[in-house]
Amino acid sequence: MNVRSFFSAYGLRMWVSAFFLFLYIPIVVLVIFSFNESPTLYQWGGFSTHWYAELFQSAEVWQALRNSLYVASFATFLSVTMSLLLVYFGSNLRRFFPLFYGSLVIPEVVLAVGLLGFFSLFTVMLGFSTLIVGHTLLGLGYAVPIVSSRYDELEKHLTEASLDLGASYVQTFFRIILPLLVPALVAAAILVFVISLDDFMIAFFCAGGTTQTLPLYIFSVVRAGGSPMLNALSTVLLCFGSMLIMLIAALRMRKIFMFGS
Repeated sequence: MNVRSFFSAYGLRMWVSAFFLFLYIPIVVLVIFSFNESPTLYQWGGFSTHWYAELFQSAEVWQALRNSLYVASFATFLSVTMSLLLVYFGSNLRRFFPLFYGSLVIPEVVLAVGLLGFFSLFTVMLGFSTLIVGHTLLGLGYAVPIVSSRYDELEKHLTEASLDLGASYVQTFFRIILPLLVPALVAAAILVFVISLDDFMIAFFCAGGTTQTLPLYIFSVVRAGGSPMLNALSTVLLCFGSMLIMLIAALRMRKIFMFGS
């Protein structure tokens, strides 16, 4: 086998393998050093769970986590509810649905600066309310396409049959449409929740000085010089996010099994 045939046969495999190694080796190192006893970030000093114990005893971490969960829960509820109502009752507005892709195309820093300018224009005090509004706007860019695509896949004769049998639009919505949209709603809710929980840029511009989410707390610790406790915190967040991703994948597989591809 000459060099050209060797690279045509194995070049792509080697490139993909190198890409995944480059992507996942830092994560593996992060997890390993979360059990490091040394107070330095990346100097091995022996196996220990000291930083996990310090993590779960830190009042600042728990307060930042509560703030993040509070904001993410409200933003998820508002994003999913608004997208559901918009998709079902806003049939006349469907031509404007591509506007919701703006939060996916526009750089997040531009969206964050725009929100900050909007709040400043109307002299809105920055805090939980502005942070929830920003994360809701960001979440709509993900929730609306997911719910809309699933709604378009539904059999229209089910709605027509329900209306022909005397049900109102509201009754049809709760008894026919909503049960069929539950997998898409759950998937959209999990995705928006993870994005809101992980968001830094909008939180940095729209949280104000009195509200600190978990990403803002991590940023402040890194600016102060870093702490090995961040390795433990990042590992816990990695496990939590992985479980949510597996849940989304399970819902996707359930959807394919029930309704087909």
